[in-house]
Amino acid sequence: MRRRTLMAAAVVAASTAVGAWAYGSDRPAVTPLAVPSVPPGPERCELRYSKARGTTVDFYTAVPAGHGDGSGLPVCLILHGGSKRPADFEALGLGRFLTDAVNRGAPPFVLAGATGDRLAWQPGERDDPQRMVHEELPAWCAARGYDTGRMAAWGWSMGGYGSLLLAEAFPRFVRAVAAFSPAVVPGDAVFRDAERLTGTPVGLWCGRGDPLFANVQALRRELPGEPVAGNFGPGEHNFGYWSTVIPAAFAFVAAQLSRPSASPA
Repeated sequence: MRRRTLMAAAVVAASTAVGAWAYGSDRPAVTPLAVPSVPPGPERCELRYSKARGTTVDFYTAVPAGHGDGSGLPVCLILHGGSKRPADFEALGLGRFLTDAVNRGAPPFVLAGATGDRLAWQPGERDDPQRMVHEELPAWCAARGYDTGRMAAWGWSMGGYGSLLLAEAFPRFVRAVAAFSPAVVPGDAVFRDAERLTGTPVGLWCGRGDPLFANVQALRRELPGEPVAGNFGPGEHNFGYWSTVIPAAFAFVAAQLSRPSASPA
């Protein structure tokens, strides 16, 4: 328990440090959001009670334009970072990025995310955001008719850490993980259990100007295989950079969600 608490504190500290540096102003004059000029499809953000977290959370979903209510579409689960919440997703243009990806030829999918606060998406006894994502979020999505037999996970900063941790904790639960600048620290739970990502395609992106760049590079070396997608290009730890790589990440996620299921052993 003490190790888990210390590790969570380390991840939150790393996320907080870069958050204070990058998110305080979001550097709008230097790195504006690169949001596509396309109309979004239906976006919803409503309150749901999470038993796993013991509190009410925001539940966000987005469907690409032209795909009705999203019934039958696979799901990309969103694990947010330390400074954004589901209520911010529409303003970040996530629905527009989704429609743009489909307009460019990506097989359609839906986005779904819920509030995890600043707990680094770690399992806990009284407040367990990881269990919320593993058990409750899929159930909420299934109730809307989405195909929860095909899911991927995507997150940035603290949420990038949480997405990788989720895939390690529950192998084969998601078909792929897309992680932007994950708030990892050498020796943490993600590093320790990296081998559990064997068989799960990983997309890994990080800007070379990010304070976490060296840590993310170290993680890349620890992965059981080379990332299937991603790059280490120019950029910092903010949505100005992340918005430039969302298109590549969504293309990667869509491809993984649309591939045939593995044959039974």
